[in-house]
Amino acid sequence: MNIQSAKQRYEIIGRAEKLDLAIDIALKVSATDLSVLIKGESGVGKEVFSKIIHEQSKRKHNKFIAINCGAIPEGTINSELFGHEKGAFTGATTDRKGYFETVNTGTIFLDEIGEMPLDTQAYLLRILENGEFIKVGSSKVLKTDVRIVAATNVNLEQKIKAGKFREDLYYRLNAVPIYIPSLSERVDDIYVLFRKFANDFADKYHMETVRLSPEARLAIEQYHWPGNIRELRNLVEQVSILAESSMLTVEHLQKLAPQILKRALPVSIAEKSGRLDSHDEREILYKFLFDMKADLNDLKNLVYGLIQSNDLTINEKTKLTPIYENEPTTFANEHHIEYYNDQAPYSQNQPIIINKDQVGYANTEVVDENLSLDDKTKELIIKALKKHKNKRRDAAEELGISERTLYRKIKEYHLDD
Repeated sequence: MNIQSAKQRYEIIGRAEKLDLAIDIALKVSATDLSVLIKGESGVGKEVFSKIIHEQSKRKHNKFIAINCGAIPEGTINSELFGHEKGAFTGATTDRKGYFETVNTGTIFLDEIGEMPLDTQAYLLRILENGEFIKVGSSKVLKTDVRIVAATNVNLEQKIKAGKFREDLYYRLNAVPIYIPSLSERVDDIYVLFRKFANDFADKYHMETVRLSPEARLAIEQYHWPGNIRELRNLVEQVSILAESSMLTVEHLQKLAPQILKRALPVSIAEKSGRLDSHDEREILYKFLFDMKADLNDLKNLVYGLIQSNDLTINEKTKLTPIYENEPTTFANEHHIEYYNDQAPYSQNQPIIINKDQVGYANTEVVDENLSLDDKTKELIIKALKKHKNKRRDAAEELGISERTLYRKIKEYHLDD
């Protein structure tokens, strides 16, 4: 099977090079029994790739099971995976086979492997090394022949450094890594996916297919899609049902999915890590720049107000751009700018607004602004927390980052002291 055939069979939409590379690796490794670690953000379709690996392997006629390690309570995960003996714990009234016994000769997909408890990781490592495991409450060693495909949406290297993931298990699982790109790394595929989902839901609900205006298309392509394909699909289903018109405009998106416009920033997504990642830092920086622009507009409004109310003069040679669209364009031609030439540091070509009755200005000192990204990030976090009265969820939403990321930055900058 080639890449194009795999796309058609598994309904994978997109032409991004990183996506094609991931499919190619999955097809090639399927013929082996090597363990595979699929990396990628939540919602990119990691389970689809695990099915490609299983269904194109020699185990395709045997069982396949997908297990979300983060959804199984820590106290029962060992029993779920390896089974237990009668009386092993309260409530164990009968013997039970675990997944590694029932899926013998098949494939087990372990999603969110980073959420697996450390003791369970030790048992899993033993299976990877020699295929042996022991049921909970038993001393009998059992054998299994199961291929393991794992997936994670977190940085396991950071978990290793934090002592929350075994390094030896990581290298066992990571025999063949596959990275699935996020939607923000596949901008050209976003519109194609939107159209595909729109057609699907139009057929499902027997309605007209929703379309996007050029402005709305730009908005969804600039949005970074933290939920990736899953989030995009949910959005298309929502607007297909709720939109009053089949042609979606920016106004419709503002009403039905305001988060699309709120976080439509032109940034690239970096791989998530234990620290605030480059995507979050860029988002904060862009927000800072947008706030600066708003402050500059306020300053311009103040200057125009002073000109109008304090008999200030403007030179005819200088044209001033109005701040508001409806402001008369003749305003600049009705005033004059005088040049204050008594001070040597000022250029003859530099316009200085003065009051007609003033003689001059005092000397000023130019101070370089602190451009440290860490300092600006810290400043914005402090402002957001103050604005929302230390409500971290609201502050995180205001900053455009996750509450978990905000918590890490508060710790890093010692803002909770």
